Amino acid sequence: MTISLLRELPELKIVVVHPPDEEGDALVSHLRRVGCMVTTAWPMPASVPPNVDVLFLLVEGEARHATEALLKTLPRPEPTVIAIVNYEDPTTLQLVLESAAFAVVQKPIKPFGLLAHLVTARSLWAERQAMLKENRKLRRKITSDQAMSRAKTILMASKGISEVDAYQAIRAQAMAKRLSMEQIASSIINMETLLQPPP
Repeated sequence: MTISLLRELPELKIVVVHPPDEEGDALVSHLRRVGCMVTTAWPMPASVPPNVDVLFLLVEGEARHATEALLKTLPRPEPTVIAIVNYEDPTTLQLVLESAAFAVVQKPIKPFGLLAHLVTARSLWAERQAMLKENRKLRRKITSDQAMSRAKTILMASKGISEVDAYQAIRAQAMAKRLSMEQIASSIINMETLLQPPP
């Protein structure tokens, strides 16, 4: 995993939202030295390009509204956010939490440790994306199972057949019409809803 993440570095598209001062320039230079493709943005942009992989974001309480507005426009899936902080006051820390940052870099920014922050953040981001994908898959399966169960119940009640026969009927219809069993189940449920008398 770590090796693949290191190999990914030259392909990473990074946006650094930080003033073009000495620290900002040093951060950009270091990221470019390790092979990343870096663009900068300041003042706080209204949005970032849709293909951004990593967002180094200066988080300051004074720029709360602009930061919140930017975070709301982040594309899906969101880039890996790495927060840059100057202070650890409650307002700043709350904003860091709201940014869903995977790592925090404290000012003054030092080159040492940046690569570790970047690789760790990308690793956590990748794990989260995998978990979200698995979660969506499980939710679809649960929905599909519920629809199938409901459709079988409808057939069993309306035709006086067993659960096995109801399943076979749905399967036969799916094969005959070249549709998925989930689509046939949904059709059965929709038909029953349409045939129900109005309240």
